[in-house]
Amino acid sequence: MSKILVVDDSPTEIFQFKEMLEKMGHEVITAENGRAGVEMAVKEQPDVVLMDIVMPDMNGFQATRQIARGESTKHIPVIIVSSKNQETDKVWGQRQGAKGYITKPVNPQELVSVMQACM
Repeated sequence: MSKILVVDDSPTEIFQFKEMLEKMGHEVITAENGRAGVEMAVKEQPDVVLMDIVMPDMNGFQATRQIARGESTKHIPVIIVSSKNQETDKVWGQRQGAKGYITKPVNPQELVSVMQACM
């Protein structure tokens, strides 16, 4: 299936995403903050990135912008997955280059649908 990079500073969220996506047959790689997420995207070239927003060091909006505009990563779709559900957050995410936006807690069917639409 697909290689998916999950970028989230919560070990619990990472565990839940990893468990859900691996059951669907995907390969899951992870990063604990935005900076590490950008580095992993460059190195691993995943098929899609699931990006949290609120993280230390570099937030998800900054990391999304770097991936979406990076020469070696601009082809990788970024889907923001956040508990922030304001319309302004969604619009700002799109302006940074995100191809999708899902709010937590994540509905597995919605996640699959948005990933398929972006890939």
